[in-house]
Amino acid sequence: MKVLVCAKRVVDSNVKVRIKADGSDVEIEHCKMSLNPFDENAIEEAVKLKEKKLVNEIIAISIGTDKCVETLRTAMARGADRAILIKTDQDNHEALNIAKILKIITLKEQPDLIILGKQAIDDDANQVGQMLAGMLDYPQGTFISKLELNDNKVLISREIENGTEELELSLPAILTADLHLNQPRFIKLPQLMLAKKKAVEIVEVSSLKVELSNSTRTIKVKDGEIKKDCQMLSSAAEVINIINNLNLN
Repeated sequence: MKVLVCAKRVVDSNVKVRIKADGSDVEIEHCKMSLNPFDENAIEEAVKLKEKKLVNEIIAISIGTDKCVETLRTAMARGADRAILIKTDQDNHEALNIAKILKIITLKEQPDLIILGKQAIDDDANQVGQMLAGMLDYPQGTFISKLELNDNKVLISREIENGTEELELSLPAILTADLHLNQPRFIKLPQLMLAKKKAVEIVEVSSLKVELSNSTRTIKVKDGEIKKDCQMLSSAAEVINIINNLNLN
């Protein structure tokens, strides 16, 4: 069985991102970059399936510039057997474009299972897995917190409001991993050193003959922190007085 996992390069979750002075975007030029945390869960689950001898090969894929090679090496250090970089001139594409590229790679590699992080922490779109499932007409399980393979079926538990839902999907299928799915293991130094020696297959996006177009554009980026002036009151009478003076019309 073959599993395809995604490995997106994002700003490290411990870094506080700042907005550019002109408000055109966020400043990430000198920020520490890491593997998307939800993709770590996806890779970890694939590795656990391989350790149970249910999976023969794990392929990690990233879409972006040459800088994504290091992200793919992290994925291989975590247990991926092969890595493919779809080389483009930018690191962050719209979800629809990512899904289009992944569809082509899926048809080429023919994986039995595709596991993605449920979302990337940079745009929080939570769209790629669902779009890809629609394009391929594959069954999908989103926000999964448990996974079991049984012959040509996959049994999952997925997070829903006020509880969980259990589903049985036929393979091939697409799953998106929640943080509750597992606890990614610590990467040891020998694994990192070994991953640096592994080859990364680089595919130019132009060779895929896929039509990529942007349907949205960023108008302005604003700080999400809301700053409010606070006034300390010493008695309930002061509160009542303020309420009485409010214009509620």
